Amino acid sequence: MKINILYCTVLLASTLGAAEVAPRETQIAAAVLAAPVELREGAAVLGYNPKGDLVTLRAGKNELICLASDPSRSSFSVACYHRELEPYMARGRELLAQKVTGQQRNDIRWKEVAEGKLSLPREPRTLYVLTGTGFDAATGKVTDSYLRWVIYVPFATPQSTGLSTKPSDSAPWLMSPGTAGAHIMINPPKK
Repeated sequence: MKINILYCTVLLASTLGAAEVAPRETQIAAAVLAAPVELREGAAVLGYNPKGDLVTLRAGKNELICLASDPSRSSFSVACYHRELEPYMARGRELLAQKVTGQQRNDIRWKEVAEGKLSLPREPRTLYVLTGTGFDAATGKVTDSYLRWVIYVPFATPQSTGLSTKPSDSAPWLMSPGTAGAHIMINPPKK
């Protein structure tokens, strides 16, 4: 019996290495769930093509950009943020693709903001993050959903905001104070 090695290799690679990318409309429906209801219809949506590349799935008509869940990850995570945060977010995705993570990724972006190489609005701008263990496209429901909010307030401090820097699930708190990436975290208690 002769086995076609090339065929087996391609079949194995497609079975093991490729994440299934949801249809365009499913990605859009899921991504906008992070946004306030009244802003969902007009939000731009970034998602994934069949090759797994990040692409624009829908042009926007308002100030929000929503990001579909990454098909290469097993958990569900979508986000929506003010369009003026896109250069900052795009640079974060670029660094992540280069395997630059954690504090190093923040330090690079903050330095680029300080040097005027990276745009970040000086006024508060909001990021909505919705996570869960899965998404049912038929019902449009997220399993074990958790919505949190991040309000970017570049260079804010506890003194300028009156907020604590101690993490809390019952009150807003300031993360990364005094930096370009300073932001107010609002994490509701988990169910």
